[in-house]
Amino acid sequence: MTDKLSQSADKVLDHYTLFRQPEYAAMFEKKKTEFEYGHSDEEVARVSEWTKSEEYKAKNFAREAVVINPTKACQPIGAMFAAQGFEGTLPFVHGSQGCVAYYRTHLTRHFKEPNSAVSSSMTEDAAVFGGLNNMIDGLANAYALYKPKMIAVMTTCMAEVIGDDLQGFIANAKNKESVPADFPVPFAHTPAFVGSHIVGYDNMIKGILSSFWGTSENFDTPKTEQINLIPGFDGFAVGNNRELKRIAGEFGLKLQILSDVSDNFDTPMDGEYRMYDGGTTIEETKEALHAKATISMQEYNTTQTLQFCKEKGQEVAKFNYPMGVTATDELLLKLAELSGKPVPASLKLERGRLVDAIADSHTHMHGKRFAVYGDPDFCLGMTRFLLELGAEPVHILSTSGSKKWEKQVQKVLDGSPFGASGAAYGGKDLWHLRSLIFTDKVDYIIGNSYGKYLERDTKVPLIRLTYPIFDRHHHHRYPTWGYQGALNVLVRILDRIFEDIDANTNIVGQTDYSFDLIR
Repeated sequence: MTDKLSQSADKVLDHYTLFRQPEYAAMFEKKKTEFEYGHSDEEVARVSEWTKSEEYKAKNFAREAVVINPTKACQPIGAMFAAQGFEGTLPFVHGSQGCVAYYRTHLTRHFKEPNSAVSSSMTEDAAVFGGLNNMIDGLANAYALYKPKMIAVMTTCMAEVIGDDLQGFIANAKNKESVPADFPVPFAHTPAFVGSHIVGYDNMIKGILSSFWGTSENFDTPKTEQINLIPGFDGFAVGNNRELKRIAGEFGLKLQILSDVSDNFDTPMDGEYRMYDGGTTIEETKEALHAKATISMQEYNTTQTLQFCKEKGQEVAKFNYPMGVTATDELLLKLAELSGKPVPASLKLERGRLVDAIADSHTHMHGKRFAVYGDPDFCLGMTRFLLELGAEPVHILSTSGSKKWEKQVQKVLDGSPFGASGAAYGGKDLWHLRSLIFTDKVDYIIGNSYGKYLERDTKVPLIRLTYPIFDRHHHHRYPTWGYQGALNVLVRILDRIFEDIDANTNIVGQTDYSFDLIR
């Protein structure tokens, strides 16, 4: 590195400018040649080109021992997200401090909102002797310092490997007066080495409901006209939960969202710090036992919870991320059936406006080929909507997708001529998707921020429409569910299509024959 540096107090450069300066370029080259011992540029280019072939694709799909960039996160993230949808609830991670730091930052980077959680700070001694003392001290400190209305306990890999008994530990902590005997401390076993964030979400929702419903003194109380609704793990929850409330208001329904994170992940900057904001209250959670029905917006996020609700005598219904015309129709018809009320005229007008918008834009959507990845329910909902738009979903991939899910997606594809070239891939990751895109090209990728590396590699544009979105801001504030949400999604897709047309037709006198003002 030279003595004269580009960076100084008088000339502050951002990192993407700073690291292009001569001294840094020389440093990176020296690091590469003297320390990394890499292959030649020619060899790297040769192998890179080979990885785009059908031969490599066959080898890629044959691998069993490694997962590369999966379309999922781990169970405790889902459990933490679920817990933060209840009023005054502090997530308590039974594990190391590093684990809870990861979960918190993962959610913070998407929602651009701080979220509170604590851990039992397990270290080497706890791994040998168990984490009981950490639980006793941790609950006492969390209760005294942060004054929550409920503490929701979840586990990490370490606690699960050594087999810590959460129910027994919590009972012992209460006996030691860490928290009052009647203070709610629901829990869920969420081993991070199996399942995914949607499984962790399901485990925690069931754990919280079980803690209040399992010992209810009013279990025989007649069912009310209330309808419970469980959103599932949803990166657009701020916008979607509020949209669900608005739809319920149009119906005049008594709709109770179980785990409502819309306020907690969208707190205002008004001079008041809110460690907890909004959420389903404890009283509302208790009363939800007596609702006539519970609806899940995401089937694969709530398999255990819906079965538990059914066992409590409730009617249950499940959807797969209700995005688009048909999916919203089905949701509104179910709400009408359960409530005995007709679909409001105001919502019928919204439907007509969405259909009109689709008609206005169908020429730009028709025949466009898409790769879609993410959670199982999102992929199902997105596939259905793309088919409604006249687009062609070609590669639909979900690491958390099961054989049952694959059959569901295939049935949707088979129901439309636009799905003829489509296929579902459950249990696969983004490195599999890379092979699929290189060997069977698409026009656009729909997924989360991790797809930007696919975009760079394959030169196929990415549209960010699911969790997590780290490198863009505020998408989570806009709904994707219902007719209004579908319109937002349509606009997002169309904007990217038009931006690409402009980018590819902007050379004066050469390509600007289609640089149109009106489209």
